Amino acid sequence: MARQIITVLTDDIDGSTADRTIEFGLDGVAYTIDLSEENIAKLRQTLEPYVTVATRVSRAGVRRGAPAPAQSAPTRTSRAQNQAIRDWAAQNGYELSDRGRIPANIVTAYNNR
Repeated sequence: MARQIITVLTDDIDGSTADRTIEFGLDGVAYTIDLSEENIAKLRQTLEPYVTVATRVSRAGVRRGAPAPAQSAPTRTSRAQNQAIRDWAAQNGYELSDRGRIPANIVTAYNNR
């Protein structure tokens, strides 16, 4: 069965058809907004006096969205468990070294078997 998924962007300002999604940041928070070309031009014009005198920061220096919730430390597996995962991975076509960290996707596949 063929499936076609169509994504329609709606301008978040005026409800018209949006042309694309714009990303921007302020106070360490990243935002996205769907805008038409007309509203993109208005946003750029409004920000231009600030952008021209601002210092550009690389993407690596920009925090994306809200801070991540605190997570518990990952559960450590025993040597026996690691060996069982390595054996299962080898039998199921995964390429994995005999030593080192087991990639998360392999551990997930093992747990979901």
